[in-house]
Amino acid sequence: MPLSSMPAESSPPAQLKDWFNEPLYRSLASLLQSASTKFDTKRFLASTLDGLPERSLMQRMHQTSLAVHSALPGSFRQKVATLQKIAPSIGHDFIGIFLSDFVATFGLDDPDFSLQSLHHFTRFGSAEFAIRPFIQRDLDRTLQVMRTWTTDPSEHVRRLASEGSRPRLPWGLRLQALVQNPDPTAPILDALRDDPALYVRKSVANHLNDITKDHPHWVLDRLTAWNITETPHRQWIAKHACRTLIKRGHPQALELFGFGQKPALTATLSVTPETLHLGQHLTLSTTLTSTSRKAQTLAIDYIVHYVRANENTSEKVFKWTEVTLPPGATFDLAKKQTFRDFTTRRHYPGHHRIELQINGHRLAETAFTLQ
Repeated sequence: MPLSSMPAESSPPAQLKDWFNEPLYRSLASLLQSASTKFDTKRFLASTLDGLPERSLMQRMHQTSLAVHSALPGSFRQKVATLQKIAPSIGHDFIGIFLSDFVATFGLDDPDFSLQSLHHFTRFGSAEFAIRPFIQRDLDRTLQVMRTWTTDPSEHVRRLASEGSRPRLPWGLRLQALVQNPDPTAPILDALRDDPALYVRKSVANHLNDITKDHPHWVLDRLTAWNITETPHRQWIAKHACRTLIKRGHPQALELFGFGQKPALTATLSVTPETLHLGQHLTLSTTLTSTSRKAQTLAIDYIVHYVRANENTSEKVFKWTEVTLPPGATFDLAKKQTFRDFTTRRHYPGHHRIELQINGHRLAETAFTLQ
């Protein structure tokens, strides 16, 4: 049976780290005890619960691996066999990541067995983080195994081939060798470009988007060679892969998707209210009027110049929409955005500029004051 007292994945707790809470650890200890009668429940709970409030989400996940290692008797392979017994009962994909983390933490010196174990565990909680130390230690050998995973019956394993080898995976170990040269993962991306699972195709797109940050022409040349108009799957991957380049106004990327022409139109941009407090929402409005005799395909974005702590500004481009503007037509757009602090961005008071960007060209601007 799945672990008891488990927060539903569809309804995450107020803080994601609370997926790993005391009821979870007690349920997990019960599972391990049932799989191994010599499992030391007291040691496991002491290791996981002491200092629990101060640990972040990823620290709690890793501490679970350390606690299993200290409380579960036997060799590395015997411990993995016990974890394989309980894996189907965990019932929560993120918590299941600790299974693969255990392999990465204690199995680097047994790579063949460990890679087989990650192949098994990724179905219960992605091994995308755990595979990366193996890639870092032996790039060629590990990628050779991962290429065989591209034809696996499980979409979770096929996705791991792409997601685990992303050069800049968020929260994951950066694979600097692949940041510098993405060629070794090209066979994986080629093999998965028409994968039937959106779950896998999204990973391929995100992998390519990672590469655009260092080698934009490598990605664009590869997408051109793929003949992306041949299948809807490739078209979707290509557009999602180039989202950063389109926001940056990269000419070749804009041209690839039909946004290469300079827009022939007039544009206004306004905000309400012009002064707001943190936590309130801003309404951004634009009116576009075509001055062309032909229909125009437009990629519309907006750029917020955020005030920083040192009173300088940094810009962030947001996707707005894509439209086809008929000749001579007028088109109105409005969008709401709430300004509140996140773990990835803190807001500071001051004068914030907003620019309207269409097909990579900045055509209008406005501003608001955050108090």
